[in-house]
Amino acid sequence: MLATGAVGTLQNRSERDTFAGMYASRLARLWAVERGLVFGRLDHVDEGRLYIGKIGLTDDEQERLLIDWRAPVAQPFYRATPAAPMGLTRRRHLQTKGRAVVGVDDDLLDLDSLTDDDRATLNGEAALLAALDERRTGRMRDIVATIQAEQDRVIRADLNGVLVVQGGPGTGKTVVALHRAAYLLYTHRERLERRGVLILGPNPTFLRYIEQVLPSLGETDVLLSTVGELYPGLTATARDRSEVAAVKGDLRMAEVIARAVRDRQRVPRKPVELTLGRYTLTIDRNMLESARNRATRSRRPHNQARAVFVRSVLNALAKQAARKLGKGLLDEDELADLREELRTEQPVKTALNRLWPYLTPQRLLLGLYGSPERLGYAASDLTPDERALLRRERGEWTESDVPLLDEAAELLGEIDEQVLRASALQAEEDLAAARQAEEHEREAELAYAREVLELTGLSDVMEAERLAERQRGEGPYRTTAERAAADRAWAYGHVIVDEAQELSPMAWRAVMRRIPTRSMTIVGDIAQTGSMAGARSWEEVLNPYVAGRWRQERLTVNYRTPVELMAVAARVLKAIDPSLEAPQSVREIGAEPWTAPLSWLPELVKAEIGEGGKVAVVVPDALLGPLGEAVAGVVEGVAVVAPGAGRGTAALDAPAAVLGVTDAKGLEFDSVIVADPDLIISQSPRGLSDLYVALTRATQRLGVVSEEAPSELIAAVLRGLPRRGQGATNGH
Repeated sequence: MLATGAVGTLQNRSERDTFAGMYASRLARLWAVERGLVFGRLDHVDEGRLYIGKIGLTDDEQERLLIDWRAPVAQPFYRATPAAPMGLTRRRHLQTKGRAVVGVDDDLLDLDSLTDDDRATLNGEAALLAALDERRTGRMRDIVATIQAEQDRVIRADLNGVLVVQGGPGTGKTVVALHRAAYLLYTHRERLERRGVLILGPNPTFLRYIEQVLPSLGETDVLLSTVGELYPGLTATARDRSEVAAVKGDLRMAEVIARAVRDRQRVPRKPVELTLGRYTLTIDRNMLESARNRATRSRRPHNQARAVFVRSVLNALAKQAARKLGKGLLDEDELADLREELRTEQPVKTALNRLWPYLTPQRLLLGLYGSPERLGYAASDLTPDERALLRRERGEWTESDVPLLDEAAELLGEIDEQVLRASALQAEEDLAAARQAEEHEREAELAYAREVLELTGLSDVMEAERLAERQRGEGPYRTTAERAAADRAWAYGHVIVDEAQELSPMAWRAVMRRIPTRSMTIVGDIAQTGSMAGARSWEEVLNPYVAGRWRQERLTVNYRTPVELMAVAARVLKAIDPSLEAPQSVREIGAEPWTAPLSWLPELVKAEIGEGGKVAVVVPDALLGPLGEAVAGVVEGVAVVAPGAGRGTAALDAPAAVLGVTDAKGLEFDSVIVADPDLIISQSPRGLSDLYVALTRATQRLGVVSEEAPSELIAAVLRGLPRRGQGATNGH
């Protein structure tokens, strides 16, 4: 369908794109959900049986074959209990491989209502515990067949407003948030499909870890991003040192950026002399202050306000030139001609570009970071030490730069690229002549685009000019997520923020710009805040934006971390804040965490791989290089994850990965070895939170390797744990 290209009438092209998008989306959903398509059955007392699956299906006669798990009629699959069976006699869990049923688990909800035939077909091990005992694959799986009641309540919560999901490690915050996205897209399809859903994660590895969950639920058009990818055309994976990131994330940086923009509009102390052949013109302070005031009063962003500034200066120069040439009083046409003549003079162009330059966010920030003088003016509210942390010459952009670039983009506005091209290649009158040739066709295209947007109700989401441009193009069809990713000013229908406690105040400003309706799901755990710029409370984060208009749900059950492992992590949690309670683990594994000397690490990793499943070594940032090298020298196939690594799969696909705490956030592994806990604590003011995160990544086995003489705190945390021998397995 798309191979026909941009042919036919405008209506033909629009219809082609609409049908192509609809069929492509439907096909992608069907392919994505085939694995585990059907996973449950509801046996009702009076209504017979209903099969539950990832999407809804009907036969040719429109008889229901499969109920979508998000449909209201499917709620008893997640919420029914023996005390409140909701009209069910039995809930059956189906495990499939390909298109074959390989396992059946039954939950009995009303024994008295079962028929003799029903009793003869009962099967039983709890589906949830069976799923928890499975080995990790390096990718997050959906939990649609094992959603628990407290999770289902969060998933089906109302779309409007801000919902905070607070939960400790292992409570399923992330997977609940992803299933909530799928539920909201099902329930509010028309609204959210047009505007899109944005899911923000803490790092690129995490996004690769979760990327298969929503497609497996039939949702293939959701944008997954990190804060470092929010600025179109830029992927910032590098990380600043913690103290630098803390300064850049501070809310005071909003005023620093605003002052940096105003700095580029300052009036110089001395007049500017312009020598133009027979005469010399002067741009004096009064002329510049008048022009700047006019531009400022226009309330346009810097780059758009430049046109007001330039016109005011050129008018004043034209009148001055007329006096120099003895022309006397000029009418409007003569003044316009003289103004355009001055505009093309190189000295005039140079002066205007210096007095009020076109600026990109990148150019503004590089100029700020690289100049002590500009920093001194713009960052006068910061301390000298804080200004010194911002100083840098050219280098790669970091994650904490992106919110500042976004802030600058708001204040600067877009640059008219055609005007820039015209100034570089040809006089403005030549550009006007070139534009005139296309004017008639473009007017027709714009008129049609406006009509389409009004009819479809999309006028508040997309500009007519963009739709017209798309109709002119020969390029491929772009999904909502792809269009949103390319548009910094896109307004989403819903935003989900995972590991939200790590976002800085400046990052929150960037996020809030993208969701003016404030329809959000915020997922996190204040006790796990590791960033110096991160949240200390949800009130601190949200009250500046939605005071009194947000609500909180708590997840209290730990499905990931066994009782034995959580007991160790809970000791660290008490050191963070004695009032905090660890989530309750639902299972025991019968094996204690162990300790060993740090020098034995390579052999211990080798032994853990032999035990099976995915292995992670979580290390302090300072030891990532040497410990990664030591482990890789002994164990084949080990992935050493550099800080801020791009969306590679090495850490997820390798049998063992060596990574820092930041890159381990949100991930889980069968076995985890935490290296040098004292150094993890000392690497930042919130090092205890980092250690808590590291100790709660494992689903089966946990080891801690440390120096021979650990600190008093670590000795207390590890007290009573068995000492593991070099090369020994967990059973010895």
